[in-house]
Amino acid sequence: MPVVLAVTLAAALIACSPGDDPPSGASRESGAADHLVAAVVVEHAATTSSHERPGSLRHRRQVRLFSQEEGRITLLDVFEGDMVREGEVVVALEDDLLQAELDKARATLAQTELDVRRLEDLVSKRAASDAELSQARTAVAVAQGDVRILETRLAFTRIPAPFDGVVIERLVEPGDFVSKNTHLLTVADPESLVAEVYASELILPRMKVGDPAQLRIDALGAVAFPARILRIHPSLEQTSRQGIVELTLEDPPAGVKAGQFVRVTLETAAVERLLIPFRALRRDRDGELVWLVTDQGQASRRKVRSGLQMADSIEILEGLAPGDRIITRGFLGLSEDKTVKVVPE
Repeated sequence: MPVVLAVTLAAALIACSPGDDPPSGASRESGAADHLVAAVVVEHAATTSSHERPGSLRHRRQVRLFSQEEGRITLLDVFEGDMVREGEVVVALEDDLLQAELDKARATLAQTELDVRRLEDLVSKRAASDAELSQARTAVAVAQGDVRILETRLAFTRIPAPFDGVVIERLVEPGDFVSKNTHLLTVADPESLVAEVYASELILPRMKVGDPAQLRIDALGAVAFPARILRIHPSLEQTSRQGIVELTLEDPPAGVKAGQFVRVTLETAAVERLLIPFRALRRDRDGELVWLVTDQGQASRRKVRSGLQMADSIEILEGLAPGDRIITRGFLGLSEDKTVKVVPE
């Protein structure tokens, strides 16, 4: 009797791979030739996946104000955090020299217009040529252009707010002399806050604009706020193969600020996937594979390509079909065409 018990224990050990529990239904009376395995039938399943991604809040509508003329700053009364109204002059530059040049250009224009009227009278009396009149009219057009240029440059010395917003950067002070194209202020629209996160190329096709999401802001505690996908960027980052997803908060809480760290939970739409237990997927030098049980009760290797992993299951993209029976336990000593006995998990 001890000899029979030893043979039975040896068969059970052969049927289990390291770290696997032996199939619970293994019979104590199995013969030594039986290779015990556990197996499941592959089927499609409608699944959704939840993915948490870290990101940051930022202002989607943000404008940096630059000087278009050089000069000394004579007006700058707003500071970081101040609200400004659209069209409100927030920065003014010294304009005395431009104003003097404009006065001069207007005087020149008035003189050229007077010359044209005088020449028109002389031409009518045949006391001047048409060529002289044409040159005078050209001088009027040039003088008008000079006036418009100086009026435009003078307007550039008054810099208005582009929209209702908040000042988030003040980089100069009254009395500073600034050259052209100097960054003076930055104004942002506080209502344009978006969360920006990166998502894998594997889940991007299963998301669309308007899909709901949950957003947590670490600085405001563990409360989750409802959000929606605003935009999915069309290009991917070449190294990580991830794309940018922008989300808007449906009801921004008090204390929310640009730059805060967020955690966004994205839910993908239900998709039919071919799922198998993760423990059934094996790897060797040639890549990923699974072991199948054939209709003749024999083991057979099959190369596969996997996709998303969800909990203890993994998606199979290539290599399997619904109805295939794959081995989930009992890999130790398994070989091609070896006869196996399927027992319950």
